[in-house]
Amino acid sequence: MPETAKPVYLVDAYSDPVVIRVEGRASIQNSASVHDFITECIRKGKTRFVVDFQKCESMDSTFLGVLVGAAITLSKPCATAPQNTPGSFVLARMSQRNLELARNLGLHHFATIDCGDFPMHFGAPCAPLSPKALTEIEHAKLALEAHENLLEADESNRAKFQDVVAFLKNRVEQK
Repeated sequence: MPETAKPVYLVDAYSDPVVIRVEGRASIQNSASVHDFITECIRKGKTRFVVDFQKCESMDSTFLGVLVGAAITLSKPCATAPQNTPGSFVLARMSQRNLELARNLGLHHFATIDCGDFPMHFGAPCAPLSPKALTEIEHAKLALEAHENLLEADESNRAKFQDVVAFLKNRVEQK
């Protein structure tokens, strides 16, 4: 993907599992649409998700925190699932760098990470998520929630993100 191309998330909410394909850079600038999409799918009873990273160039801690939040939610028993079972959250085809980021922040505690080079066929998610314009305070709230998810995922993240969380809490409380 050329560097000038805009990042995009291609989704298929009707497949089982729900598929999200990340293309480009996943960051705070474009994480709100993924957050809202996953939240709505879970609200509608979807409990199995695959996030395809084959074309993901990079990701930041806010995007990872959004994924951690979804994975934590799905790791708990779900009333809409058969026999009240937990859901599943799979991260597939991660590059070495993205795998390192995900593991360093503790995402592997709540999600299955599959980085094999074998061909995977999820169908063709073709519905792009529309970028959501957020106000400054909405960005701060999303980033705060995402980073609090990272603290929940792995206690060692507290040292990495305590200043970020404190700054974001202060920012949110000021508004």
